[in-house]
Amino acid sequence: MSRAIVSIAICLLALASVPATAAGGMQDRYRWKDAQGVVHFDDVLSDAAIKAGYAIVNANGMTIRRVPPPKTDEQLKADAIADARKAAEQKLAAEQARDDAQMLAAYPDEQELVEAQQAQLAMIDQYVESTRISLHSQEKSLSDMLAHAADLERTGKPIPIALSKQIEALRSNIENQKNYIAAKQQEKIDSAAKFATELAHYRALKAKSAAKP
Repeated sequence: MSRAIVSIAICLLALASVPATAAGGMQDRYRWKDAQGVVHFDDVLSDAAIKAGYAIVNANGMTIRRVPPPKTDEQLKADAIADARKAAEQKLAAEQARDDAQMLAAYPDEQELVEAQQAQLAMIDQYVESTRISLHSQEKSLSDMLAHAADLERTGKPIPIALSKQIEALRSNIENQKNYIAAKQQEKIDSAAKFATELAHYRALKAKSAAKP
């Protein structure tokens, strides 16, 4: 091998061992801006650059990647709240999809759904009617007891403690039954409104299903 070829080989090996910065400044750099708006270019990533956020640029000044500054505690908290809200919305959507599928499976035909709704309203009416019958009976018993107590008072006789307790118990039961009837009547109103919304939703689901290719 000639002396010239050996010399060239040695030079190439030497150049290969030289760092990129010494071989022509080819190392990527870090560009960042401080609080005063001054732009910095660093060869080594500093804490100040990390805190401010920085960009990695190549030797031609082209941005390779941007790294945002670390989030504050407030930002992390806001992100956690947003993530929790998103998870809750996704859970609600999944539950709604499950309920929709169950409703369509349970009631393939609209008439079946309407009949099921009417059956529930009729059951509420039955509860109210049976309670009214019981209420009428107890009101008659109370009237009889009050009349008996009045007769005793007119004759100057004391009202027995047992009778007084029975009167108070009947009054309490009558009041409870009146409240129960009122609650059931309101339940029927609420259920009817709910069923109307449910039926409209059912029709929308059926229409959407029918529109699918």
